[in-house]
This record gives sequence, C-alpha cells and structure tokens, in this order.
Amino acid sequence: MRNGDLMKINELETELRNPRTMELDNLPVLEMVKLINAENQKVAEAVKSQDQVIAQVVEEISKKFNMGGRLIYCGAGTSGRLGILDAVELVPTYGLKPDQAIGLIAGGAQAVYKAVEGAEDSIELARQDLKRINLNSYDSVIAIAASGRTPYAIGALDYANEIGALSVALVCVSHSEMEAHAKYTIAPVVGPEVVTGSTRMKAGSAQKMVLNTISTGVMVKNGKVYQNLMINVLPTNEKLVERAVRIIAETTGCSDEEARKKLKEAKQSVPIAIVMQKKELNYEDAQKLLVKNDNKVIEALR
Repeated sequence: MRNGDLMKINELETELRNPRTMELDNLPVLEMVKLINAENQKVAEAVKSQDQVIAQVVEEISKKFNMGGRLIYCGAGTSGRLGILDAVELVPTYGLKPDQAIGLIAGGAQAVYKAVEGAEDSIELARQDLKRINLNSYDSVIAIAASGRTPYAIGALDYANEIGALSVALVCVSHSEMEAHAKYTIAPVVGPEVVTGSTRMKAGSAQKMVLNTISTGVMVKNGKVYQNLMINVLPTNEKLVERAVRIIAETTGCSDEEARKKLKEAKQSVPIAIVMQKKELNYEDAQKLLVKNDNKVIEALR
C-alpha cells in the first residue's frame, strides 16, 4: 500500500480517533454503556440528514422493481452481511420470491461467517458475482461500504452502470471515492467510532437504518403494505397465520372466524382475502381486481 493511500484511509471520518472515548478502557461498566449509547444517538441524526436522497432512491428503485427488476445489495464484511440481512428478511415479510432481493458479499456465502482475506479488494470479483446472477437494466444495485472506497463495492457500481442498472452507494464518509461511481450516494456521516475503526458499530447501525428505510419504502410503493400492515406476509407458521387473520379482521371489521374462513378461500393470500371481504367478491374476481390495480389493495378498494 502506498503512503498516500495510507494517509487517505487515516483521514476518513470512520478511521479517526474519537476524543470522547479516549478513556474507554478505564471507565466503570455503567459509564462505558452510557458513553456508547450517547454516541449511538448521533446515528439517527446522520441518517435524517440523508432524507432527500433516500426518498429519490426509493422512487427510482420502486419504478424498476414494479417492472420486474430486482433489489441487489453488494458489500464486504459487515456491510455485506447487512445487505444480506435486509434481502433475506424481505422474503417472508413481504412475500417476495427469493430472487427478487439478493445480497452479495465479497468472498461468497462463507464470508458471512468468516472473513475471506483479500476478497473485498477485488473489483473483478464483484463483476463476476453480478454476471452470475445475470444483472440487467431493470435491476437496482446498492453498494455498501462504510469507508466509501472498498474495491468490491466500486466494482459493483461500475458494472451496474455498464449494464444500465440503477447504481446507489451507501457510505459513512463525506466526499467518498464511491460517489464518483454511483448515480446516487447516501452518506450518513456518523463520525469516529467508539472503538477506532470498528465500523460495525455506528456506521453499521446507520447502514441498517438506511437499508430498512429504502426496502420498506419500495415495498410500500409496490403495494406490499396496506395502511401500515404487512399484507403480503407469508403465513408459513402458526404465528404468521394468526397475524394474517388479525390483519384481515382489523381491515375489514369481520370476526376472526370469518377472517380465517376468508384466508382459506383466498388460498392464503391476505390481499385477496381483504378485497373478497370488503368488495363481496369471489376469489377469481378479487384476484382480477387486484391485478388491474397493480396489486395495490388501496387502489382495488376504491
């Protein structure tokens, strides 16, 4: 590594020493906990500063997603794991197919549990991973790297641009290298970590908040939510079946017994059950009405 590169790393906000935590190892446990929590308070404000660009990203991803595009997260280490977490949780929460939200991490699946040395330094590896899933122009790529300079994340952005996919950088430093490679850059700058360079802390929390906001916004815009209820939840276990029944009952005013009956008639589809009950339609007609209204319950009920 060149001296210039080392200096550049040392100047990143995520790598600076935090003057407020210099005595961390000399504090009573309660004081240490209070100090960590005090630093965590800065995360929400940093994310709030990015509201406008996050909203733009939600709008753009929603358009592509509604046309059949996928939401793809790319990152290394903690950043990659956070992307995988968001992708995986969208499937049961919103009834997505597993290939509609994909998390890629430098080094492959094994890197989720154990660091793969050198993987994050490869631009080509990101290109290979995206080629393997047949990235196309309808897709959206969110490249995640707290430092804003990880080669794997930069490679993902560059390939997304080549293909015509939407390229979004999620970083935690200002004026990042990745900014020059992305159509949109989201940069919640949380400042120096409690433990110097430990970006799984404030930076990781900020990244997770941003990813939650983006994916939730996209799901709402694409009819996966009615009012504030996750109507596309897959009732794959007893808890989720009861949640589905409760959603139908709450939104239609019917009894739990009737809601359970409607869920069965709707072939376990909560949106169809709601439309059936509210519009007094059979399964086929309720399904057609939803399709006609882009599968948005609020539009179908109008």
